[in-house]
Amino acid sequence: MAFTMHSHSGQFCPGHAKDQLEEVIKHAISVGYKTIGLTEHMPRTQLSDLYPEELDPDNGKTALANFIPNHASYLAEAQRLQAKYASQIHILIGFEGEWIRGSEYGPLISSLLSSTPCVDYFIGSIHHTAGIPIDFDRAMFLQAQEACGGEEEKLWERYYDEQHEMLNATRPKVVGHFDLVRLFSEEPDRRVKGWREGVWRRMKRNLEECKGLGAWLEVNTSALRKGLEEPYPAREVAEEWIKMGGKFTFSDDSHGIAQVATNYARGLDYLESLGVTELWTLERVPHPGTEGDVKSELRGKAVTIAEFRQSLRLEQ
Repeated sequence: MAFTMHSHSGQFCPGHAKDQLEEVIKHAISVGYKTIGLTEHMPRTQLSDLYPEELDPDNGKTALANFIPNHASYLAEAQRLQAKYASQIHILIGFEGEWIRGSEYGPLISSLLSSTPCVDYFIGSIHHTAGIPIDFDRAMFLQAQEACGGEEEKLWERYYDEQHEMLNATRPKVVGHFDLVRLFSEEPDRRVKGWREGVWRRMKRNLEECKGLGAWLEVNTSALRKGLEEPYPAREVAEEWIKMGGKFTFSDDSHGIAQVATNYARGLDYLESLGVTELWTLERVPHPGTEGDVKSELRGKAVTIAEFRQSLRLEQ
């Protein structure tokens, strides 16, 4: 059974993604997904947290004011669609976290989880380092690098230190794009072991933290559509995770219909080359929206890669 644990829509990530959420779900059904995790971005708290594309037309004031009501609208629509398509696809409701300032975002994540019982999980992600986006473009990556002391090694170290804070404070079930920091790196496909020992030590520490939390590491194929040779996480990270006995989940990190299941065949080939035979997702039993009013239980579910491939209906 094919699935993604990480997806976005233009309806609730305007300027950042495309298409209405319902259309994304209908397309996911058409390509053979049996489960889709809806994970629109969580609200952000300050104008300085916005991406350049969010600043028009009034320097981001409207975008900032809309974050909280937009999140509430997303959760309402997600529940409606969860019930509407219950017979066709298992819909999980989540959100993607941020960690721009732990003092603000840790409590906000806790509040979003405790105040919205419909939320099944959140993705623990890092998109900023030293308060600056590292995944928007090379120029902003270099701004973050300068803020960390001017050396790429220092940026990587700060990234993994901030990720470690996030893991400890929020304890996510799914850890998103573990090595996103390599996207705009000078050498994004370099092997870290033997490059900078301080970086590799931090990466291993964070993997050990993930394992202790019982978290799943996301294999995220968006890295492939962005030109990297391997998904997140890169091979050396995945091999270290496998040594630890860690579990993987799988995501397209789609930002609209055109990106649903993008590079999934390559991602599955990558996993099999590592000797991985199964992936993990979540399920509600019984599924919300089905007949009756029984409180559902959230469970982990293993899916073999063979089952995953069999479910997919992709154009060759």
